[in-house]
Amino acid sequence: MEKNEIIRWLREYDGRPVKIMEVCGTHTSALYKTGLRQILSPKIQLLSGPGCPVCVTPTAYIDKLVEISFRGGHRVLAFGDMLAVPGTEMSLAEARDRGASVDFFYNPEDALKKAEEEKETIFVLAAVGFETTAPVWATVVKEADERHISNLKLLTALKTMPETLGELCTAGNIDGFLCPGHVAVITGAERYRALSETYGKPMVIGGFTADLLLSAVARLVLAVNKGQGGFWNDYGSVVTEKGNVKAWERVEAFFEKGDALWRGLGVVKNSGFYLKEKYNLYDAGSRGLVEDHIPAGCRCGNILLGKNMPRDCPHFGRTCMPSHPVGACMVSSEGACCITLREEGVERL
Repeated sequence: MEKNEIIRWLREYDGRPVKIMEVCGTHTSALYKTGLRQILSPKIQLLSGPGCPVCVTPTAYIDKLVEISFRGGHRVLAFGDMLAVPGTEMSLAEARDRGASVDFFYNPEDALKKAEEEKETIFVLAAVGFETTAPVWATVVKEADERHISNLKLLTALKTMPETLGELCTAGNIDGFLCPGHVAVITGAERYRALSETYGKPMVIGGFTADLLLSAVARLVLAVNKGQGGFWNDYGSVVTEKGNVKAWERVEAFFEKGDALWRGLGVVKNSGFYLKEKYNLYDAGSRGLVEDHIPAGCRCGNILLGKNMPRDCPHFGRTCMPSHPVGACMVSSEGACCITLREEGVERL
């Protein structure tokens, strides 16, 4: 079909109801900005998944960072979004207001230089992310080891996407998946191809332009309507079958797989990266952080599972705003609640 015909078909679609999960927060934002979400038939529902690293990080991790920040001779360094993520008692920003040693940084090399210059201070980096950022953190450890910077450590909350998509496939409420394009650049297409074959779910690795998103959504709707599985790599200009082999080798040299807690999903087997024993000197206590205290009424966990939409949450746009978030989904620019509020506003409340 021609582009205009595809648009018309998606707008007028009257087949079986379709629930598609876009796993990546950047896809969620792009689906709004391109206008694609707004033209879809009411029978096609787009659901945001657990593709925002800040959103899936449990409160136990934030609590650990807060505790470290109050230790004498320690300083916690985090990227901007992490400062506002609520912990059980307080966020890092609130801890800083109470006298804790917390700062933000723009790139890991800055942290390495600070640690070299202030050897009497132990710098703890909030290393949060998926496969896209894991090579960066592996390089930080490599540099610290080679430069003998023993006063720099990572508190890791690094997670892997395929294992979690497997869990979502078995949950039964999602018909098809728009797989994360940026993550797939590192992992390669083969991991998602294997998932699609294992669970019989249609999956597309999609790009972020209007045309690529249109193609991806149309493929998924057509496959679901026909009751078929299938896998397509629509981002082939960037995503290869094997991915970035050198980056993956760097990750495997420094990290090993282990179980990890995801908000909403609980503990997912082998879905986390942890520093290998050889590099324990650079770990700030990342294992065993398996508690997650979600505030009363907050639907962040269910939103990440595609069971609720942001507007289903009683806090959304009322007590929960980017300036004073109740749940992590409102903190990050890649969080479903933050994106929905930014793109739709509060008028519909």
